[in-house]
Amino acid sequence: MTLRLFSPLVLFLLLVFLIGPFLIIIAASLSSGDTLAFPPQGLSPRWVMKVFTIESFRDSFAMSMFLAVFGTLAALLLGIPAAYALSRYKLPAAETVRTIVSLPIIVPGIIVGLALLRYLVVPFGFNITLALFFAHTALVLPYAVRVVSASLDNLRSDIEEAAVLLGSSRLGAFFRVVMPNIRGGILAAFILGFVTSFNQVPVSLFLSGPGVRTLPIDMLGYMETTYDPSIAALSALLALLSIGIVFLAERFLGFSRYV
Repeated sequence: MTLRLFSPLVLFLLLVFLIGPFLIIIAASLSSGDTLAFPPQGLSPRWVMKVFTIESFRDSFAMSMFLAVFGTLAALLLGIPAAYALSRYKLPAAETVRTIVSLPIIVPGIIVGLALLRYLVVPFGFNITLALFFAHTALVLPYAVRVVSASLDNLRSDIEEAAVLLGSSRLGAFFRVVMPNIRGGILAAFILGFVTSFNQVPVSLFLSGPGVRTLPIDMLGYMETTYDPSIAALSALLALLSIGIVFLAERFLGFSRYV
């Protein structure tokens, strides 16, 4: 009896721990007061509306979306062939390659950002936007390789070989047989890479410049001078955006059917 009562209590406390901060942010974003506070001083949507009127937020959001989408796509274009080679062929230095590919998530982001600034941007006058793009692609690449490799390991290689024996080329078998069967892994890698890139702070902090800032960096700068609930409103909108992306992936792409 005690165990039956204890389990729902633990589940409830876990849900409060996970969802509680999100609910607090939503409540703070709907405050009618002029400063960020909880409990909110009345309810009003004015701070949510104000988020869309701040030009710097719009510009930095567009930059973050560009880096997250195209950086993740570039990482997948590089990561899928790499994952295929590591999974299907007995490479002599496979573990070394996996370690090298994983370095961007092993090395602290602040070191990666400082190194790129010191040895790429400053001495060669490298474009800040391109430097950010390469940095975000490198940071997302380990997730693409790891997740797609896991999907390939769960796919029997003899299915692909059967397609080759029936007359398909190796490349044709990859696109007609392998790709449809690992679509769930590719989708999972894209979502994970997108969220990782969009919320990236340490690397972007060093590679931000005049007119080139990602949304998390812009939010940090905004909080240094202003302490109104608009930051809470923007945080709530971003959380809802993340939830919406996962929901749409499940609804229209059938994510659960492939993983």
